[in-house]
Parts: sequence; structure tokens; C-alpha cells
Amino acid sequence: MSNIIAERLNAIRSEMAKLNLDAFIIPRADEYLGEYVPEHNERMLWASGFTGSAGAIIVLKESAAIFVDGRYTVQVRQQVDGSLFEYLSLYDTPQAQWLIDQLGANANVGFDARLHTLAWFTQTQADLAKAQINLTQVAHNPVDVNWSDRPAPTSDPIMLFSEQSAGRSSLDKRTAIGADIKAQGADVAIISALDSFCWLLNIRGKDIPCLPVVLGTALLHANGDMVLFTDTNKLPENINDHVGTGVSFKSEADLAAELAKLEGQKVLASPESCNAWLQLTAKAAGAQLIAGNDPVALPKAQKNAAELAGMKACHIRDGVAVSRFLAWLDREVAASRLYDEAVLADKLESFRLSDPMYQEPSFDTISATGANAAMCHYNHNNGTPVQMQMNSIYLVDSGAQYLDGTTDVTRTIAIGDVTAEQKKMVTLVLKGHIAIDQAKFPKGTSGMQLDAFARQYLWQHGYDFDHGTGHGVGHYLSVHEGPQGIAKGRSNVPLLDGMVLSNEPGYYRAEQFGIRLENLIAVRPCEALANIEREMFEFEALTFIPMDARLIDKQYLTESEVNWFNQYHQQVKDKLTPFMQGEDLDWLNKVTAAI
Repeated sequence: MSNIIAERLNAIRSEMAKLNLDAFIIPRADEYLGEYVPEHNERMLWASGFTGSAGAIIVLKESAAIFVDGRYTVQVRQQVDGSLFEYLSLYDTPQAQWLIDQLGANANVGFDARLHTLAWFTQTQADLAKAQINLTQVAHNPVDVNWSDRPAPTSDPIMLFSEQSAGRSSLDKRTAIGADIKAQGADVAIISALDSFCWLLNIRGKDIPCLPVVLGTALLHANGDMVLFTDTNKLPENINDHVGTGVSFKSEADLAAELAKLEGQKVLASPESCNAWLQLTAKAAGAQLIAGNDPVALPKAQKNAAELAGMKACHIRDGVAVSRFLAWLDREVAASRLYDEAVLADKLESFRLSDPMYQEPSFDTISATGANAAMCHYNHNNGTPVQMQMNSIYLVDSGAQYLDGTTDVTRTIAIGDVTAEQKKMVTLVLKGHIAIDQAKFPKGTSGMQLDAFARQYLWQHGYDFDHGTGHGVGHYLSVHEGPQGIAKGRSNVPLLDGMVLSNEPGYYRAEQFGIRLENLIAVRPCEALANIEREMFEFEALTFIPMDARLIDKQYLTESEVNWFNQYHQQVKDKLTPFMQGEDLDWLNKVTAAI
């Protein structure tokens, strides 16, 4: 593989020489700037062999560097040749400063504007200009020019998502959001987030693994009219009737010409999430850019009654599937039959596959035993899956895409005997989970304000965890949906009725074990409180799957926390019993018994 990568780097360098470039930047991101990248856009993987989900490469005339975050420090050394690349930290080594240290004045740094945000471009251009280094946009990406055996994009047709499931017509959504665009002083908005235009048009797709969207870019006008630039070969016959009046479809190749027509128009786009090429091309054509957030994000996050009904229905079926897996696992462990992480992940999916509404996982299953669970984004596919050991903890974080909703759940399971210390840590995590589940908060409260609820008990013992407490979840869309979240430092969007989030505090002890307890929860008005002085919200649990009572040490729980645990398990039992039978039902009765 090293020889192939060396050849590819040389091909990139010869292209750089033609363009008079001293450096070229290759980010993990593609032109859609989403979390998931389809196979045909894995440019960083092509140039390095690195399979991680975040990072960047900078190719110089004689050398190259790969920048990755802390999740991948081990993996990058296993996959990427150290004689071809220097290993650097994505966060500790700012790329602009590194380029300044490597290059002299008047050097040219090449970049593909489609693969970066406008905010990145503005900042990086300013940083490099201080050292008299030019940031140069390339018309043709040197990777694309040389990628001869590039996979073809998928050709699955666009799926029409019924208005009954969506709860609103496309025309209704487009008209409402068009009015918002007008209110922001714009004539047209660039809708670049894939899940945003799919939600607007009530369509879904199979263009990216784990994310049921269509690749493309949309322009939404203030009057609600919309143009979607996508592979027009994927359009089903009756799509015009489905989306309603005012929608046209064009090839992505027509995008530049259409942007050129925006002269004199005010164009709303997000500098943080929409690619730089779209905005720079519109600006060059004489459009006035208005910086703003994606106008679809907030309405999409607030699920309507039909969307919430779908989310609740799929969570019951998902609860049955995951519970049947956990019942099977307990029986196998009791019989001393232990498996590796990959077999366990596949077995879990096999229970979901029996549901005709099941489409695919909503992310790569995190199936982690023992010390591997201490890496919170561990992926058993990035090395050799590890065999489960007796007297250990197993963590499984998985989710599913169903035609009526999206799920995401984590359970931490005792395999044999566990230590008192492990039980204490699981119980402290559970206390944080309960605190979020039971929170009541006034309208205007953001997830950032609630985040400490989940951490307080860990903090009191000198512990913490290094990820957010919760992320938004879409309706048969992205399992990581913005703008809502529960995290310190970045989730400052007020939580609103109908938003769905995860509740997933954890704890990770390096090279020993990892713990996470995750349910999905929905924001709803708080009806129970009497004589309230302001509008209040609370959470409703959507996930109904047993938590492992063998890992709980009751001495750390208050009476109300014990009651919560028992009431939750009574709900799990009530909801799942009609769909379980035989030894699975026996297991359910046992594990939901009051503690």
C-alpha cells in the first residue's frame, strides 16, 4: 500500500507543479460538508490510506503531514506510512501556522473551495496573508484529476417520503421558510445541508451510508420556490406531484451557471456550514452575501405530531430488537460462549433486520469490550475485533434508520462479575442520566445550561467525561442533528417543544473500561407543575430498553432515583411485553424487576 500512496502523492505533486503550488490542502470533508462522506468522495483516504472520520492532509513539494484528533493517534500510525507523512494534531497544531513555518513569503497554498467553509477560507486567508503567503483556489482538485479508479456515486432513485409520515406538505414548509428568508432581508438562501433540503421536499435517499439523504444543493427563494441541483437520473416519475408547485430539478453541473444569475440578489448562506465555493461564486457574480444560519435547521428540529408518532413507534420496535439481543447475550455468557466485538455488532443488527421498516444502521455500531470501551468513539472495524473476556464490561452504542424514525441507544453490560469501583462509576453516570431525564426548565433554556446536570455527581468525586451529554436526532434523517444539543461551550440554542435529543453521560477509565447510558428524549411542555409563573418544558423518554441492574450500587442512589429506575423498568416491561415471548420474555421479566 505504501508504494501506491507514494505514487498518488507524486501525482498530486506533479499537478501542484503545473499550478505553481507549494502546498495543497486535502480535508476529510467533501463538498457537502456533512459528517458522513460517500465512498466516491473519500479524497483523504485515497491520498493516505487513513479511514478515520476526521482530519486533513497537507502535501508539500518534498513532504506531507496528516492532522488527526485524539481519537485517532493510535490508528493513524497503523494505517499511514510515517516515512511519507508527519503525524500532527488537528487541534494542537493550527494548519495555517504550520504552513507559515514551512513556507516562505510569496508561496502559494492551493485549496479546493468546495471542501471548506467560507469561515475557514476567510480566517485562513487572513492568517496566511500576514506571512505574505497566498491562498489559491484550484479549479480542478489534484486528487480528482488523478483518481482513475474512483467509485461511481450510488444510482439509487430518490425516495418519496409520504406527507402523512412527514406531517406537513413540502409547499407548506417551503412557503414558511421562504417567509423567514425574506424576514432576514434576503431574496434567496443556499440550502447546502443534505438533510435540510430532503426535509423541505419530503424526500429521502440512499446516497450516503447511515444517512438517508440525496446528494445535491438547493436554492430556496423567498416566495417558496426551490431549485434542487442533483443527479436528475434519480428522479422518480411522480416527483413533481409529490413536492408540489414551485420546485425544479437541475443537474449539479448547472450550479455554477445558476449562481452566476444571482447578480444583484441578496443571498442568505451560512459561513460555518455552507461551502466556500458556493458563496464565493455567488459573490463573484455580483450577489450580496448575507451571513446567517441554515433557515431550515430550527423548524426541522421541532418535530410535529406525525414525526413524533413515528419516532415513538420505531423506538418500541427498536427496543424489542435490542432487548432480544441483550437477552441472547446474557444466555450466551451464562453458557460461557464469548464472542468478538464484530460478531456481537452483526448479531445485534440481525435482530433489527427482521423489522420490514428497518433500513440500515444510523451510524457504525460501537461494540467495545473491556479497555476498548474507554475510547468513546471506538470502531472495531479499524483493527482486529477483540474477544470478550469474563468479568468485564461490554459497551454497545448503536442506532437504526427506520422508515418512521431514527434511533440511538447505548447500554453498558456486566459480563460475569464486576468490581465495586465499576459499579460505583456506573451508578454515578446513571445519576447524571436521571438528572437530565427529570429536568424541568423554563422556555429559553439551552442545552449548555443543562449539561452540568449530567456531570454533577461525577464532578463531586473528581471525575468527568470528554464528550457532549446530548446531540439532536432527526426523523428518519441524521442521527446527529443540529442546532440543538446538550454540551458545555457550544449548545446555546434554546430547547423547544418537539426537539429530540440524546441523554448520554459516560465515564471512561483509560485502558480499563468505559461506561455510557444513552436514551433519546423529546422536549415537551411541562403540564404537571401547578401555579407556574412561566412557560416550562420537560423531557419525555423515547427509548425503552432495560439498563443492567447488576452494574448499579444502590447505596449511591437516593430514594427518588431508585423510584425512577424502577418506574422506567416498569414502563419498559409494559411496552415490550406484547412483542416478546419464550425465554426472551422470561429475561425481560427478570431484568425489569424492581431493585
